[in-house]
This record gives sequence, structure tokens and C-alpha cells, in this order.
Amino acid sequence: MARSRGEKEESFHDKNTGFLKLLQVVSFLVVFVVGVVIGLVTSAHINRHLGAQTETYSFINNFSSSSKETTPPPPPPLEPNYCPAVVQNCEKVDCLSMATFLEPNKNLTHGMSDNELFWRASLVPGTKEYPYERVPKVAFLFMTRGPLPLMPLWERFFQGHDNKLFSVYVHVVPGYRVNASTTSPFYRREIPSQPVSWGSVTLVDAERRLLANALLDFSNERFILLSESCIPVYNFRTVYKYLTGSKYSFVESYDDAGRFGRGRYSRRMLPDIQLYQWRKGSQWFELSRTLAAIIVADVRYYTVFSKYCLPACYPDEHYMATYFNMFHGSLNSNRTVTWVDWSVGGPHPAMYGGENVTEDFVRSIRNNGALCQYNSEMTSICNLFARKFAPTALEPLLELASSVMEF
Repeated sequence: MARSRGEKEESFHDKNTGFLKLLQVVSFLVVFVVGVVIGLVTSAHINRHLGAQTETYSFINNFSSSSKETTPPPPPPLEPNYCPAVVQNCEKVDCLSMATFLEPNKNLTHGMSDNELFWRASLVPGTKEYPYERVPKVAFLFMTRGPLPLMPLWERFFQGHDNKLFSVYVHVVPGYRVNASTTSPFYRREIPSQPVSWGSVTLVDAERRLLANALLDFSNERFILLSESCIPVYNFRTVYKYLTGSKYSFVESYDDAGRFGRGRYSRRMLPDIQLYQWRKGSQWFELSRTLAAIIVADVRYYTVFSKYCLPACYPDEHYMATYFNMFHGSLNSNRTVTWVDWSVGGPHPAMYGGENVTEDFVRSIRNNGALCQYNSEMTSICNLFARKFAPTALEPLLELASSVMEF
């Protein structure tokens, strides 16, 4: 009897345990369903509330609009030759036409950041043939801190030549407007810019910014960097033929074993840049379209220079010279086409004013008796431009332009 009673008690205990588990499951399901119902009801209530607010706002807005004059006030007048950065209305302008693509913004305004600009400018067509009649242009890239005192000389240099053969770009202090007449090649040619400080990587930033803006025009084939103190020493026809006919770019690049050359190298540039690859050269370059697109697209080596080429290392004297030596030496002539006088010593070259400008002096820049290589031949035309010239040099240079520089 005792054994039978124990078995019954055990059976009863098992039944109670099963019932409790079932009750727990049912309770969980009830709580879950109640939660779902509450969530659905709350969501529906919020949606109705927001919908009512939207309708009320729409009604008030429409009522307010109808209570005012139906004709809105006219927008402020646009500046002459103003062109918006983004074409918002494509009804009158074919935004997908070749003309819009090849010259996306004729007055150079846009809202792109540097990274966006460099990315777009580095796009290179996969086909060599152009689906239109392309006339190669020379892009004149002026990097200046303010006014262009020698601009009248440059205007005379460009005078009478088709603007399909050249284009002008100016990097200046943000917000500064070059004082140029509406007929000048410099009129509204300022690109979106950033502040620049001498001796820092911001100089390289400005150079790349000029190149990138010029690359947006697919007709630009050659790119020459200039400053407000630069002058042309040959006429436009000679310069155009010389640059567009060259198989090579003109970037000075040489190995300087002294403290102003290899002495500026930092071992922190390893392993990207070895000491034997380090080069120095003039900032004032001339590039083909191929090399311009390559330098704008570079991120890796630009980053190395921005981090480790710090004063007394000057990126504008080493970045392109080193980069092209490492990867594209066969496309470079290793010389510059801009004459400058470093004989005075110090961190800056000689500056020439009006009292220094004579016929013999200008002729000596044009032809000093030395020869240089141009493509596969030797030539006496080595310097197409010269610097540095002070504002007082303008009048004497204009007097010599016709008889000596032949423009």
C-alpha cells in the first residue's frame, strides 16, 4: 500500500508541473499579443495625428499664399555673364549634350570640394579618338596672392588669337576679384580657391586645384603654371607651337646631394619614397594632359608629402620632381621653360624692376647662347617665360613687346 501511494503522489506532482509550464506559456503568449495590439493602435494613432498636422499646415500655407499677391517679387538681377554652378532647369539647356559636358561651366564657378573636383578631373576617356573636332588648347594657370600688375602685357600677348587655342585660370585669395575688363582673357577666370601660405603643402594644393579645374575642359592639352611676376618672352604663336608640339612635359627634376636637396628628405617617408628617388626642381612646371590627370589623381604620395615634407622641406620644390622621377621619367624633359635668376642667393630669386629691363636683357633671356633638347633635336629656344618682374617693369616691357618679344 505504501508503494502504491508514493506512485500516486509522484504522478500528481508530475501533472502539477506540466500544468504550471503550460500556464507560463499561455501567459507569455497573452502578454505578447497584448503588446502587439498596443503597438499597432499607437502607430495608427500617431499616423493619423501627423496626417492631420500635414493637412492643417498645407491648408494654412495655401490660405496664406492665396491671401498675398499672386505674383512673387522678382529675383535680384544676375551679374553679367553669370552662370550657375548647377544647371537646375534643363528645358532650355541640354544637360547631356556634348557641349555641356565638354565645357560644364564657362565662368568656372562650382560647389565641388577638392576631393570631388580631383576625382572628376582625373576621369580619363577610354578611347583615344574624340567624337568631335578637338583643337588642343594651352591652359595658362596663374597662381597669385592678389592683383596681376603685369596683366596688360599678357593681354597684349593673347590679343588677336582665337580663344579656342588657349584658356586662362587664376587661383587667388578667396573672394578676390581680378580687375579685368569684360573683353579681357582674365575676366571672371578665378577658380574656387583656398588660402595659401608660402613653403607649405597648400602651394601644392593650389597647383593641383588649378590643374583640376583646367582638366574639366577636355580641349586643354598643355598646362603651364605662372605667377603674377611672370612674363612671356616669345609671342603666342611660338609658345603654342612649342608646347603643343612637344612629346614631353617640362618639369625640372634633379638630384641635389646638399642640405637643400637630399638634406630635406625624411626617413619617415619610407617605404614609399627612398632617398635615392628624392628629387628637387622648380615649382614652375608645364605638363601634358596625361601627366596633369595623373598628378591630380595621386593620393598616396601627396599624403606622404603633406605629412612629412615640412619646413625646411618645401613640397612645391620636391613633390612633382620626385613623383615624376619615380614613375614617369620617360615623359619628362627634366627642365623648366621658365627662366629665373638665383644668382643673388637666399630663399627667393632676383626681382627685376623697370630700371633693369633693357633690350639686351630680354634678348639674353630669349637666347643666352646655350642649347637644350626639344623632342629629338637641339634648339636655342629654351625659355618661353621669365620671372620675377616687379610692377614697375610693365611699361618698359610693353615698349619692347613688339620689337623684341614680337607681339
